[in-house]
Amino acid sequence: MPVSTRSYAIAAASVAAIALVSIWAYTRNGGADPFAPCRQGVVSGGATIGGPFSLTDEEGREVTDKDVLKGPSLVYFGYTFCPDICPADTARNAEAIDALEERGYEVTPVFISVDPNRDTPEVLKEWTDYIHPRMIGLTGTPAEIASVAKAYRSYYKVPEDTTDPYYIVDHTTQTYLMLPDYGFAEFFTREATPEEIADRAACFLDAAAKRN
Repeated sequence: MPVSTRSYAIAAASVAAIALVSIWAYTRNGGADPFAPCRQGVVSGGATIGGPFSLTDEEGREVTDKDVLKGPSLVYFGYTFCPDICPADTARNAEAIDALEERGYEVTPVFISVDPNRDTPEVLKEWTDYIHPRMIGLTGTPAEIASVAKAYRSYYKVPEDTTDPYYIVDHTTQTYLMLPDYGFAEFFTREATPEEIADRAACFLDAAAKRN
């Protein structure tokens, strides 16, 4: 199914909001951006995107952000019944993960469902294992999903009528690079290729290593 004009508008608005909030955070704090050489025209700030969460992983275990984001991670919000966008984006992210691994970087792909009604741990496990063996799938109650999506400034909307088993969930499609001891570092849009994500993520990882 092609992406609707409305979905593109939502995605563009979300990306713009992330960029503006991040710029405001650095301006307010008067801090220099340690990752400035890695960016492509957008200044980001770790304090304003992301945060603590409590969700359920694909094994049915209750986990927190501290359990999941223990190392560098690429975080994506989507759902397993998505007909085209989510499979394409997560497959691209998996390619970027493998490219980074070939360069000696270990980055974990994380998939947070915005469709908890259908995405049970069992469904998530089958889907994420197919995309990448190290991908971590997360679901939760509607309230838990709403909370983590709000923290990441990620939009989604489940239709009121979910009696149709093939209902579509509108959602934004950016991928977040999260780093230990820093939090949110950067986001990647749908237009980014696996090579671009790997190159830019490697730059952030090298810069973070120099800070430690």
